[in-house]
Amino acid sequence: MNTTRHLQRGLSLVELMVGSAISLMIVAVALLALTHHLRESRSLLLETRLMQDLRTATELVAHNLRRAGPISETEDGVRFSHAGAVAEMAYRLRAGVIEMKLGEGYWQAMTDANTLRVATFSITPRVDETVLSGFCARPCAEGSDATCPPRQQVRSLAIRVEGRAAHDPAVTRSAHATVHLRNNALLGACTT
Repeated sequence: MNTTRHLQRGLSLVELMVGSAISLMIVAVALLALTHHLRESRSLLLETRLMQDLRTATELVAHNLRRAGPISETEDGVRFSHAGAVAEMAYRLRAGVIEMKLGEGYWQAMTDANTLRVATFSITPRVDETVLSGFCARPCAEGSDATCPPRQQVRSLAIRVEGRAAHDPAVTRSAHATVHLRNNALLGACTT
């Protein structure tokens, strides 16, 4: 009897099963890494869009306020007009949306409630005085009235907008801007 050993060719069933199990584990780890990456990308995209929307709204309000004449605060926002303009402009926050109104027209949404919910919209006026004593030819007399030395009033508005993503309330951001108004007032005079 001839006992020749047959040479084994291919894989046994056990080797094939072990190889398949290892391959499935590698694919599962790769899928977990991919889903984590996609989740992080979505979160970053939400934050970026939120910040862009807040900055755009803040800059648009700041641009219009830079050219503003007299500004009056209302219970829900601000109202102002530009020098030489016929129609007034107004901004307000209503139901998480910043709205703008031109003249006697309708309120128009500036922000999209489907992507951004504005929590805070404030425009705070500020007046700083700069003493101009160095511009007088003669120093002011000691104990002089409040008109000497002259002072310049520098008027500005602080704009603050805070909001959150509509689809993820945990994502919150804020934007700030300061607008220096024109026509600063000069108070007082130098002694002659």
